Amino acid sequence: MKRLEKKVVLVTGGSLGIGREGCRKLAQEGATVAITDIADEEGQELKQEIENEGGKAAYWHLDVSDEDAVQKVFSRVNEKFGSIDVLVNNAGISGVNKPTHEIELDEWQKVIAINVNGVFLCTKHVIPFMKKNGKGNIINMSSIYGIISAPDIPPYHASKGAVRLMTKTDAIQYAKDNIRVNSIHPGFIWTPLVRAMGEASEVGVEQFRKNLDALHPIGHIGEPEDIAWGIVFLASEESKFMTGTELVIDGGYTCK
Repeated sequence: MKRLEKKVVLVTGGSLGIGREGCRKLAQEGATVAITDIADEEGQELKQEIENEGGKAAYWHLDVSDEDAVQKVFSRVNEKFGSIDVLVNNAGISGVNKPTHEIELDEWQKVIAINVNGVFLCTKHVIPFMKKNGKGNIINMSSIYGIISAPDIPPYHASKGAVRLMTKTDAIQYAKDNIRVNSIHPGFIWTPLVRAMGEASEVGVEQFRKNLDALHPIGHIGEPEDIAWGIVFLASEESKFMTGTELVIDGGYTCK
């Protein structure tokens, strides 16, 4: 039996990177996957890929910072599949890399709108469906920078710290409703977002990646599938006694 058979999983930011690999692994383990993103072409391609492999998936365009859109898409997913058993709050952006005193308010708010408000809005609108079903499971994508920090990208670090504590608050609030809430804290993962950072760096992509490798005691940065398996674990009944916890998948980064 597949680990996620009969579960409907909605993934935000599901078209690329960690979200994409998460959707693939969830489908391979038997879940029906609702892929949501603003990257429509990649999302539709992923839906077709999952179906070609014998899985079940559908795609919806979704800007997680738009409450009306969140409400409508979640209602449509629930109507189409009959439930939303698991929500993976994965959508996120890195934002500007400037010292705090140089950041414009709109630059700060852009990151918060997606990384924090998006988690809030998606959680807000999935909870009623989960309460009606008598159970649920929310997985929030935070970061190592929700636990520790570094002298760069202040809006991102603030947003991921917020997600960490939002997770714990909701875990306590909704435990009585049989709804679990956990966060995942990846180290550096070689995604399109991180590669773009390398392309924009002064040292070039190859040296940028080598520099990141050296930050992790295990000797290299991670791949999207390393986090995808964490998503599968938290989405499954194997983690049924876990709520409000931090699943750190970082190659030893935070050990230092």
